[in-house]
Formats: sequence, structure tokens, C-alpha cells
Amino acid sequence: MDINDVKLNTIGVVGAGTMGNGIAQVFATSGFAVTLVDISQQALDRGVVSIGSSLDRMIKKEIINDDDKSAALSSISCSTSIAALASAEFVVEAVTENPEVKFSIFREVDNVCPENTILASNTSSISLTRLAAQTSRPEKVIGMHFMNPVPVMKLVEVIRALQTAGQTCDTTVQLTQALGKTPVLANDSPGFVSNRILIPMINEAIFALHEGVATPESIDEIMKLGMNHPLGPLALADLIGLDVVLSVLRVLQNGMGDPKFRPCPLLVQMVDAKRLGRKTGVGFYQYD
Repeated sequence: MDINDVKLNTIGVVGAGTMGNGIAQVFATSGFAVTLVDISQQALDRGVVSIGSSLDRMIKKEIINDDDKSAALSSISCSTSIAALASAEFVVEAVTENPEVKFSIFREVDNVCPENTILASNTSSISLTRLAAQTSRPEKVIGMHFMNPVPVMKLVEVIRALQTAGQTCDTTVQLTQALGKTPVLANDSPGFVSNRILIPMINEAIFALHEGVATPESIDEIMKLGMNHPLGPLALADLIGLDVVLSVLRVLQNGMGDPKFRPCPLLVQMVDAKRLGRKTGVGFYQYD
């Protein structure tokens, strides 16, 4: 689907971290004007540098050229104020996986944006129904769960809240296709589909390590060679961030009320020690 088939021009992205800057990048490279918002100017600066580095990798792979990079970067404007989203027609929230933080942002964005603006969340586990209830436009709230790394992964899990209108869903599906991504629909439920299945698998791998069944390298190699996974579950946990893995497990445990989602004590201990994976330089593996 072409961008011309989608009657949206200005996209807002809240959060300039790993997911947020990746989302901003795919919108910008698809021809949309993007307003990237974060409370920290440093975070915005880091986000733009990350986008530039990602675009450079795409140039090396001959996916885009130098002019494409320049066009993408010039279409992204940055701000530390939510008020900058006053003209946005579609907003994607991509901040930390904390319900209260997301609720606060949704209330702020709801107050700033025009009444027709669709508000999407990149949440990996938090209830879209609860997020929608924070706004005066619950029918225009939807989940748009991108996979990491955003510029590479094709899937976008599109999650309907209980209140989400059919038109909101249709527009989000069309927008996802305009980005060259594949939208797959799911209904609101703790962890949705992707993380309801993935995160317990990662947790079980951590339990296997915790109980001395095998080394991290052996656990990952068995899953890679035996199940044809491109990345082992412990290396994947390091990529996702162990704090995020723990957060999703707690959402699953609270939402389902099932002890099978109990986080492994080793995972809790590592998060307490700030050994969060790639972003801190150490998790189940060491990183430069």
C-alpha cells in the first residue's frame, strides 16, 4: 500500500528510546512528517543519532541512498513539549513499560491533539482498554506493537481495545501497510499474542539457567539449532531488556492470576542489580 492511499500526513511519536526512534525512522523513510517528543533533550539527541546510524547501515546494504537518508532526517522534528503534537493526525506512544507513565501521557496527548487524531500505543503488554479509558476518545485508541529492531522486523501486532472503533482499526491497518509492515490483529488481553507466548518461554529458559540445567550458551544454542530460532531466549532477553521482560511477566501474572507466569528469582535479582542486558553492557552475556 502506498502512502498516498493513507489520508494522514503528520505523525507524532512520544518517546525517543530504542523503540520510539525506530518507529520515527520507519515513518520518516515512508514519507511521513514526524514529530518526535521526549521530556529529555539528551534523549532526543541520542534518538536522532541512533536513527542516523541505522540509516547508514541501510545505505551500506544498498536499501537506501544518501538522498533518502537526508530526506528522512529532514522530515523529523523534535520537541520536549507534548504541545508540539497539536497538529498530529496519528500519535504512537513508545515510552517505558509503566502503566502510570503511559496513562499520564495518554491524558496529556488527548488534551492536546485534535478530536479526530488516533492515539496508538506501542505497549508490549499493558491493557489497551485501560489506556483508552484515560481519554475522551476511547474509540480512537489502539495498540500498534512494533517488534525490535523496528526498521528490520515486519510484524506489527495491532491490538483492539474493547472500545476501539472499526474505522480506527482499519486506518491503523492501512497505515501499517503503508510502512511496508505486516499488520496482524489481536484483541486486548495481557501480553496480547506475541508476549503471552514469548515471555514465558524466556522465563522458562531463565529457570533452566537458575536451576543449573545448562549454561547460557548451551540453552541458547539448543533453541537456535533445535527450534530454528535466530536468537536464543537468553540473548533475546538481553536484547529486549531484562527490566522489560520482568515488567511483562508481572502484567501477565497479575492479569491472568496464574502462578505459571511467576518471574524466575534470578531474573528479579538481575534487574535489582541493574544487569539489564545490552543497554547496560551486561545481562546473561557481556557486551562492549
